[in-house]
Amino acid sequence: MTIYHSVTELIGRTPLIQLHKLDTGPCSLFLKLENQNPGGSIKDRVALSMINEAERTGQLQPGGTIIEATAGNTGLGLALIAAQKGYSLILVVPDKMSREKIFHLRALGAQVVLTRSDVNKGHPAYYQDYARRLANELPGAFYIDQFNNEANPLAHRTTTAPELFEQLDGRIDAIVVGVGSGGTLGGLQAWFAEHSPHTEFVLADPAGSVLADQVETGRYHDAGSWLVEGIGEDFIPPLAHIEGVNRAWRISDREAFTTARELLKTEGILAGSSSGTLLAAALKYCQAQTIPKRVVTFACDSGNKYLSKMFNDDWMRQQGLITCPQAGDLSDYIALRHDEGATVTAAPDDTLSTVLARMRLYDISQLPVLENGKVVGIIDEWDLLRHIGGDGDRFALPVTAAMTRQVEFLDKRAPESALHAIFDRGLVAVINDNDRFLGLITRSDVLTAWRYRLQQ
Repeated sequence: MTIYHSVTELIGRTPLIQLHKLDTGPCSLFLKLENQNPGGSIKDRVALSMINEAERTGQLQPGGTIIEATAGNTGLGLALIAAQKGYSLILVVPDKMSREKIFHLRALGAQVVLTRSDVNKGHPAYYQDYARRLANELPGAFYIDQFNNEANPLAHRTTTAPELFEQLDGRIDAIVVGVGSGGTLGGLQAWFAEHSPHTEFVLADPAGSVLADQVETGRYHDAGSWLVEGIGEDFIPPLAHIEGVNRAWRISDREAFTTARELLKTEGILAGSSSGTLLAAALKYCQAQTIPKRVVTFACDSGNKYLSKMFNDDWMRQQGLITCPQAGDLSDYIALRHDEGATVTAAPDDTLSTVLARMRLYDISQLPVLENGKVVGIIDEWDLLRHIGGDGDRFALPVTAAMTRQVEFLDKRAPESALHAIFDRGLVAVINDNDRFLGLITRSDVLTAWRYRLQQ
């Protein structure tokens, strides 16, 4: 076995797997596992290429500071390599990025600056404009600018493309790609135009992005919004050379997330949200063919960065991406159903320390206290604050010492107006079906239900 001497030597040469358990029509569909790179994504290739080129040209000096705008994966690649090479790194990222990515970036030593994800290019809070402004203000900083850096597509022209060609013995009819910075598409196109000009490029685009419009009509209007991270844009990245694409598929967030979850269940591959978009488009392309073709797409990054979001049923329900059958009563507002095992609860003899740990672990602010399946109280952060009172020893007290016994019960058949009276008193509603506990309803739960009822 080969012994490596730096994690950067592990970038690239990723495996290729043929998918057999999904409906690929008459085609053979192959998935290149870029999630096997050491930073967990295809962007490791880009980060290494851009830093190496900046060093070669003298734009990046020893001990310098790199600044970049990123939706996450380029930042992780840059952080991995910057830590190895001794560079400081400041990353400006949109606030829709998953917590796992942010934690990972900070653990690698990067400074993370969050900015708004609901604004477009030209707004001062737009992540690329913000990063460029920051680089201009900080003496000696180097804005690596993946969106305009020719070393970005160079990474794919010199590594990804020839790897694919070799792995499939030069027989590739179509490659399905997404576009974020445009480097993957631009780099692959450049190499395949020379070595396999018959290979077709197919765009997988999040619904709301403008890129599919550009492919189909040659123009685009204002962008919408989407939850998929890392691909889709509100402008045409110059590195993408989108004019070389003549087929595009728009993929909704729901379909992207569902497809990525299905990939894990059927093929055992844990891949991220952009991978779900690419795979959904690749499956549509394959199923639309009338003759066998050899088609390639990518597992762009690892799904372990999305465990709190895309692979979390509760988050998917809150986003309206998983829908439960509607009963037409108050149970429709319950976000975490007790009969589905989703409610986080406390027992009367649990310690206050245990309760606080559960609140922090599950990112909630109150727990129902259950005894023999019945709700006997509610404990929230204010109860803990009031009873601990700065005395750490009181964390050993049982829940019964701090919980509120005045519980507002409602039968699921009660009118919605009954919730408002409870919320007016700053309380939460405990919903029962006769004597059976179903779950809690908070003001946030009602607002979430209303929002997604409107969208549907």
